[in-house]
Amino acid sequence: MNVVPDPPPHAVRRPRRASILDVAALAGVSASTVSRSLRGHSSISAATRQRVHEAAQQLSYSASPQASGLASGRTLTIGVVVPFVTRWFFVNVVAGAYEVLHEAGYDVLLYHLGTGEARDRFFERMPLSRRVDAVLTLTVPLTEEHTLALRALDMPLVTVGAALPGVSCVRIDDVGATRTAVHHLLHQGHEDIVMITGVEDEADFGFASSRCRREGYREAMEAAGLGSRIDVVSAATYGIEGGAAAMAALMDRPTLPTAVVAEYDELAIGAIRTLRRASIAVPGRMSVIGVDGHEMASVVDLTTVAQPVQEQGAVAARMLLDTLADAEASPTEVVLPTRLTVRGSTGTPWSRPSN
Repeated sequence: MNVVPDPPPHAVRRPRRASILDVAALAGVSASTVSRSLRGHSSISAATRQRVHEAAQQLSYSASPQASGLASGRTLTIGVVVPFVTRWFFVNVVAGAYEVLHEAGYDVLLYHLGTGEARDRFFERMPLSRRVDAVLTLTVPLTEEHTLALRALDMPLVTVGAALPGVSCVRIDDVGATRTAVHHLLHQGHEDIVMITGVEDEADFGFASSRCRREGYREAMEAAGLGSRIDVVSAATYGIEGGAAAMAALMDRPTLPTAVVAEYDELAIGAIRTLRRASIAVPGRMSVIGVDGHEMASVVDLTTVAQPVQEQGAVAARMLLDTLADAEASPTEVVLPTRLTVRGSTGTPWSRPSN
């Protein structure tokens, strides 16, 4: 028989770890208010958040996500579905979401699709079931069948960029962003404005943002009475190389436009590279403007309509956490503002020398 010795006289019983209820009692609020306060929820006043933080600090309280997950049956993991995990926009949205989710005690399970075919296989297999507590999708164009598959999971869903009926969404006004870019060129006096767009239906995705940005260009040109001058050139490949090749194709024409608006900044950066290698002055001979606010835009002095990329991920993550805390929360749509950042790639139109 094993005999457990009596503890030595100097042994001290370890104090009980403070719980969220203890913090709530000391702060004079509910447990849910404590949870929201510690997550920095905007619905909680600064005074209440301060009171909760002081109570938590006084009690040396720290949330135990593992324990709460076991108690609730949750996985404490969020599934993030990304079309292209290596591209600048998606990397930064994920970074913004990860910071918020990690701070709240959640892990992130990342799913990279890559092609439309891979997307379809993903939704056929639906590997999210019982692995995650909620889902964040990044600008993934979803068919009705895809949407039904996600709804069948019966878990919180938030989208970034692609609005779905009845689903919380964070996005920018892509139509308005491109209109802003064109208006900037129009105000400088340009009328001969060409748009370089991304690969149409790239990887069979058909991003809604691409369609909306083309629409914004057309709307702005038509509103200015320049509908007959609408000219859209599609890049053959994604990114900087696609923009470089598209500009090279424009340079093969008998005459050049005075300005180019690119669907996204990487295309604009490639276009500027081609122009400078051909000793065509930017903006002296041609003005170039992009959309997105890419981190490399300042390096090439690119004028751009910037969007808050990481903030979109952070806002989407907070929306997921709110829904996990309150299953009855209504779906919301948040449209974040864009900002025209004027640099040295745009100027007044080039005038052809007179003979």
